[in-house]
Amino acid sequence: MKDVAERAGVALSTVSYVLNDSGPVADDRRARVLEAVRALGYLPNESARNLKRRNVATVGLVVPDLVNQYFAMIAEGVEQAASEKDVLVVFCTPEASGEVESWNSRLLRSQRVDGLIYLSGADTRMESLVELTRVGPVVLVDEKLLGFGLPCVVSQNRRGAREIAAHLTSLGHERMAILGGPPELWTAEQRLSGYREAIAAAGLDPDAVPVLTGDYRMESGEQLAAEALSPPSGERPTALICANDLMAIGALSYCRRIGLRVPEDVSVVGFDDLPLASLLTPSLTTVRQPARELGVEAVKLLLSLVDGAEPTSPPPAPVTLMIRESTGPASVNSYETNLAS
Repeated sequence: MKDVAERAGVALSTVSYVLNDSGPVADDRRARVLEAVRALGYLPNESARNLKRRNVATVGLVVPDLVNQYFAMIAEGVEQAASEKDVLVVFCTPEASGEVESWNSRLLRSQRVDGLIYLSGADTRMESLVELTRVGPVVLVDEKLLGFGLPCVVSQNRRGAREIAAHLTSLGHERMAILGGPPELWTAEQRLSGYREAIAAAGLDPDAVPVLTGDYRMESGEQLAAEALSPPSGERPTALICANDLMAIGALSYCRRIGLRVPEDVSVVGFDDLPLASLLTPSLTTVRQPARELGVEAVKLLLSLVDGAEPTSPPPAPVTLMIRESTGPASVNSYETNLAS
């Protein structure tokens, strides 16, 4: 700033007024300051400005990975909302860095972030999350941690699961298998509860529907589909209920590899509505979550917490059932016939 003031021939306070828009400056002096800033390539120290102005300058975003497009869409929403408020996002992906989350916590502290937006993954450890809360306010996205009291931004997971399972039962499916997510995650528990509620509402026994546990990744969807479809003829499921789109994509891949037709032989559903879901062959029936909107709401909530607001979570965001080509009427006979051929 001293270099800028010297080049522009103005007082240091004038430079501060111009950069922070915090005081009156004559037009000719403002023009000289801005010309000096451009000529010198000056970038303000955001951490120092933040301390002085007591405004939010930087927030941290912890994402398990970017293989899942759903996480990437949330990150887009976070970046969009943060940039509109002139807030920098420090981005951390534990899996990509190969480091544990405690390392990310130290990194975020060194960046002096004002708060964190946190997306849980299958490998989330409670002790790591406790360490992250020492950085500042923490907002969870698409996840709840019961007993922690952390504010969160979520969607109607249970309702979406009920709707998609009810869609299958309305098509006459009675033999189904659930390829569930990590049982320790709130989203997986909510979706499983919703599936079971819809199955019971259709007059079927939810306890008779096998539940296979995966990790929300495509590979686990493929492996679990192989297990679910392994029973002898007449006992195999006519529908696979997958806890997210990546697992559903894995299940579709397995069905294609062994020659099963979707949905003629087996219906497959997902959850999230990734951009890829509508482009698959067949296109995937799934539940649309407003991923980008969740990211935007997370930023709004976090900034309010930094300003001293009470940690109150907003109502769950609505979801939408997206019926596409991967579901059809239950067809008991064609399934076994196609496998035999």
